[in-house]
Amino acid sequence: MCRGDRLVADFVAGADTRPSLPRELEEHLTMTVSGLWVVWAHKLARRRGDLFIPLTGGSGYPADARAECRAVRGVHDAPDPRCTCGFHALSSPMLPGLPADHGFAALTVALSGRVLAFEWRGAGVLWRAERQTVVRIERPALFDRATLVERARAALSQRRHPGDPDDHPAVVPAPTPRDSGPVRLDLPVSCPVLPVHHDDAGWCVASSGLERSPASLVLI
Repeated sequence: MCRGDRLVADFVAGADTRPSLPRELEEHLTMTVSGLWVVWAHKLARRRGDLFIPLTGGSGYPADARAECRAVRGVHDAPDPRCTCGFHALSSPMLPGLPADHGFAALTVALSGRVLAFEWRGAGVLWRAERQTVVRIERPALFDRATLVERARAALSQRRHPGDPDDHPAVVPAPTPRDSGPVRLDLPVSCPVLPVHHDDAGWCVASSGLERSPASLVLI
């Protein structure tokens, strides 16, 4: 399980008021079509029907859910800085060389409700959130070590807000599918509540058995 280091922020997302965050975390905020501020984050899971199974195992979670701590139910709401409850995700979509044939799915998620931000391996942010909405599902590509390092360097030198366009717009833009990016993201009104105590962002469990460059090299 990914465990963060120092707690750097404790805030509430999913409201129409922009959360007050340290400057280095503001780039991970994005607004839904209805004007709500959420955190744009990334994780790995195995897809099974309509559910997503954490790499640590368990019954899985649907595309949209609110977390409840099952370790000490009723004592605190999820997430809590003193516990491991809540949905886990990381600040970067860069994958640490995970093999594409192991059934991993790369998820882009919107985090809302109470959100905790922790330093992670000195190079990124580990989020733990009350609510998680899966926005996009992709298969991770297989990269060698040199490619990973090069992509990490490029990402560190060219930071931009989630969903910003690149500097080469299409001549004739095609219609954009609904909810394909932060600008068109719209959270459901309600969602199920699930006991979540051992969720994992995916990188830690999967990369621990692979002889690849450290995951910290590819986080922003």
